[in-house]
Parts: sequence; structure tokens; C-alpha cells
Amino acid sequence: MKIGIDVLGGDFAPEANIAGAILACKELSVDTKIVLIGDQDSILSGLSSFNEDPLNFEIVHAPDLITMHDHPTRAIRQKPNSSIAIGLDLLASGEIQAFASTGNTGAMLVGAMFKINTVPGVIRPCITSTLPAIDGTKSILLDVGSNADCKPDVLQQFAVLGSLYSNNVYGVEKPRVALLNIGEEESKGNLLTQTAHKLLASSDNINFIGNIEGRDLFTGVADVVVCDGFTGNIVLKQAEGMYAMLKKRNVNDEFLDRFNYENYGGTPILGVKGNVIIGHGISNDIAVKNMILHSYEVANSGLAAKINEAFN
Repeated sequence: MKIGIDVLGGDFAPEANIAGAILACKELSVDTKIVLIGDQDSILSGLSSFNEDPLNFEIVHAPDLITMHDHPTRAIRQKPNSSIAIGLDLLASGEIQAFASTGNTGAMLVGAMFKINTVPGVIRPCITSTLPAIDGTKSILLDVGSNADCKPDVLQQFAVLGSLYSNNVYGVEKPRVALLNIGEEESKGNLLTQTAHKLLASSDNINFIGNIEGRDLFTGVADVVVCDGFTGNIVLKQAEGMYAMLKKRNVNDEFLDRFNYENYGGTPILGVKGNVIIGHGISNDIAVKNMILHSYEVANSGLAAKINEAFN
């Protein structure tokens, strides 16, 4: 297996990405190769600074950078030699089995849809976040920002995508799916959640348990929590903000430490035909390492192929 990593993406590129790749290389099996995609001179210089043998990796020269300020759609077309564009090209051609980046999320999403293509039947691909539960389990929240406005049938598909992710990557049998709402009763919420509840309740291919409120997100009551991207992004940023604030106040707790984004590294784009993983822009070497390791888990599970099979 070959896993591509965008060396130029993120706030601390290229150092954090190279360091993370070196750490991940030590944990992956010998039959897995990490492909470093970016400016070749910078990659070789970075590997040298860590006294790392370049022969432990494959290097693909991609001199251009899509910045966080570039328009996602235009950047993919205008910068064909960028690390993101070339990485997605390699994934589309089958030369790598997964591609991960901490760079421009919009460019990764648009590029994946443009170069890898959306799974037929999927209305809108989405991104997820992993929420730690107090009982030691993990819940998947989706969408968390790629689809701010959603229709009920899109939320229904999010439930299916999240269930497939939970089952195939995290090994959860019959994942419990919940709809994030302002009350547990099926009549609660706005027109979107009321209609989505009816669709989810009538779906035979998911294990729908009903509505949950925001206070239930970290209790482990559900394995998959569905919401529109506007709501999901607010939940995600609030959790990140609370974690950062409590750490600044020197609050130390084992459960609190599970909110550290470094533990999760990245998340796949669900609903495209390949394994595309997005990491946090502020990722350090530990987060990049875990993003690469999760990329391996996603690719090894055959998640993209199983989503394609489920929708066709």
C-alpha cells in the first residue's frame, strides 16, 4: 500500500509533515510506503535535518502550493502542479491508495469531487469529526462544515455514510444513529430536522435511535450523530475551544485529553470514490503521524469501495 502526504499543506509545513511522516513510517508495516508530495528540495532538506534516509520514502516533486487563501475551485485548475492537485491525480490513477493533507480543506473537497469523482447516488460528500465519549467509545459527527445548508434526504445519506464509516473503520456492529436536535421528541426542531427524522425512522439500512440533544454528544448514547454542516461546525469549534480554554487553566483530566485533535489526525471525505483524508491546518508532527496512520486504516478497510457498493 502507498499513502500520499501533502508535504506543503498546513501552518507548519513542511517540517511538521516531514516529521510526522517519519514517525508514521516507524509504525507502519514494511509493505506500506509513504509518498511525500511537495517541493523536492524542501523534502530532501527536511529529511536530512532529521538524519532520515530518503530511500525510506517515495518523493514526488510538486512545486506549487495551494494556500489557505486560494479559491478552492480556481486553485485546482490554475495550479495543476500543486501538491494537492498532484496528490489527487496519483490517487485517481491508482498509484497511491490514500492521499492526506492538512492544507486547504475546500481545495481538497472540490479537488476530490473533480478528480476522484463522487460515488454515484451520493448527493453531497461530507466530512466528519470524532467525538470522545465518557464511556471510552467514540462517536462520529457529520457533517462538520462542508455542507452548511442541507435538505432532509442529504441528512439521510449522512446517516448511511456515517454508519459505513463506523462499521468498517471502527468495527462497530449496527452503529446507533441519532439526529442532533433541540429535543428528543420527533416533533421537535425546525422543518429540516422534523422531515429528516421521518426519513431516518423509515430507513431500513441504518439503526436509527431518534433525536439527541447537545448535552448527549459525549455520553456514548450514539455511534453516529447526524446534523447539517453549519450546526456540526459550531459543535466542533466549541469543543475545540473548551479544550483549549481548560488546558490554559491547567485543568488536567484523562477524558479531557481525548479532545486533543492530535489524537485523531484527520478524517476522510465520505462519498467520493477514493480515500481522501483531511487534517487540521494547525497539525504538528504528532497529528500528522496520526493522520497518516488513520489514512492507512481507512484504505485498509476498503471504505470507499464499500460506500460505492452500498449506494449502487
